Amino acid sequence: MDRLVVVGVDGSSSDPAAVEESAREAQRRRAELRVVHALSWPVRPMYTPLDPSPLNRLVNEAAQHARSVAPDVKVTEALKTGDAVAVLEAESRAADLVVLGPRGMEGFIGMLMGSTAASLTAHAQCPVMVVREEPAGAGPVVVAVDGSPLGEKAIEFAFAEAELRGADVLAVHAWRPDYAPPGAGPESAERLLAQALAGRADRYMDVTVGHEVLSGETREVLIETSKTAQLMVLGARGRGGFAGLLLGSVSQALLHHAHCPVTVVRANI
Repeated sequence: MDRLVVVGVDGSSSDPAAVEESAREAQRRRAELRVVHALSWPVRPMYTPLDPSPLNRLVNEAAQHARSVAPDVKVTEALKTGDAVAVLEAESRAADLVVLGPRGMEGFIGMLMGSTAASLTAHAQCPVMVVREEPAGAGPVVVAVDGSPLGEKAIEFAFAEAELRGADVLAVHAWRPDYAPPGAGPESAERLLAQALAGRADRYMDVTVGHEVLSGETREVLIETSKTAQLMVLGARGRGGFAGLLLGSVSQALLHHAHCPVTVVRANI
């Protein structure tokens, strides 16, 4: 199957950043880029049909912007009728990655508010990247590690993405002494990280790997680390919520407050 990156646009100020990053992601993967807008038709009198022309222009302008960023990438356009999360979930079935901006009037960014965020990350059939409006830095690809089997796909994605970008990987574990088993010290967290990363250096020989055990509350640790990252990668369950330490409030905090793009990778895709 051909490689495909999907970007959702909704006419908000975050569209340019999402389109630019999706074009670069498609270029890295040698993939096609598909620009999608989800149209939920309002209830209107029969004699006042909604004119789709402005929305067609929105999608076309976004596609043209993508072509200007990555001229060698094939870009297609789609105006789809339906709920944004349902449209993106359907698009994700054939995609390697779905890219979105951090805000919007309705459409796609509604999913960053409450249950729709959990819905998309739980049901999308590929990783989902949320891009900030401000440019990301040139630091490492950071992956949050909690030691659970559910995080394996996120670690694998982080290494593959770092290889595509020519970037380093930084694996981070947030350690809280008050939650640790009796007698367990930071060295147990070091072992957890070493086990989670085992074998990957041999498969990704061009990727420099670092790891850090940071003491503190998980949300605060990851948000602070995101200041010097070019991408943050999180693992997710298949039916909503995040594994281990990466529970709901943490995921929401990162999606809203991280200083770099955030990619959520489901465990069972």
